Amino acid sequence: MWEEKLVIDPPYDFVRVLERLSIDPLKAVNIAEGTVKVPLYDKKKQPFAVTVHSIGTKLYPQFIIKGEKEKQKEIAIHEVKRIFQWDINLNDVRAHFSKSNLAQIFLEHEGTPLVLDFHLYHCLIKCIIHQQLNLAFAHKLTERFVHQFGQKMDGVWFDPTPEEVASLTYSDLRELQFSGRKAEYLIDISKLIAEGSLDLEALKHMTDEEIFKKLLPIRGIGPWTVQNILLFGLGRPNLFPKADIGIQNAMKKHFGLEKKPSPDEMDELSKEWSPYLSYASLYLWRSIE
Repeated sequence: MWEEKLVIDPPYDFVRVLERLSIDPLKAVNIAEGTVKVPLYDKKKQPFAVTVHSIGTKLYPQFIIKGEKEKQKEIAIHEVKRIFQWDINLNDVRAHFSKSNLAQIFLEHEGTPLVLDFHLYHCLIKCIIHQQLNLAFAHKLTERFVHQFGQKMDGVWFDPTPEEVASLTYSDLRELQFSGRKAEYLIDISKLIAEGSLDLEALKHMTDEEIFKKLLPIRGIGPWTVQNILLFGLGRPNLFPKADIGIQNAMKKHFGLEKKPSPDEMDELSKEWSPYLSYASLYLWRSIE
């Protein structure tokens, strides 16, 4: 057993992080205790879990990370920092928006970080499952999928691997209430990953434009999916998904518009948000949740 204490720059509101994570029934979150269990993989791709425990406050954020095997400590700390974006100073983000047309929203949701999905593959399959579904059923379908084909260790669920999903048949997913087309997307894309035609790790070293060019030709991946991968899979800081209805509704409410803004109006209103468009998107979503 090992544990490591980390103190990060304020503000950082971990309560908001846990509240958002708890929406997903697959996440092992305990808001009262301030903990979440994170499923990870070591260098040999063996699964293991660590516990992230908040022992601080928004203005003095500090955490204890706990795990079982000492040899997994280095990769665990690296991954936890990446997932929870602890190397991003939210003071810089707050200062940028303090005199902007989103100043009030950023004051109300101060210290809300852009938290990443635990794994890039999970982000991808979640996006595919969630396409054109309401959130409640999307979570239920994802839960069925992981319970049926994934595994539970140390109190936390691990997704099935690309190789495991590639070995399934379309009817395996149809039995879980997947549409025929969505079953094809999920299995066929997993086959590309399993055979090495699609290297998800390589995406980390590409520009946003290169990732769009790489992913859009793949059947089942559209602009919305790529934008979500960039935002919640890779944590790119300057992304603004203008086609997202939630962002349109949030801007309509915040700016007192009679109807949802057009793409040109969104461009005009967001001129001063760069280079933190992703945080503007996140905070707009939070403003109507």
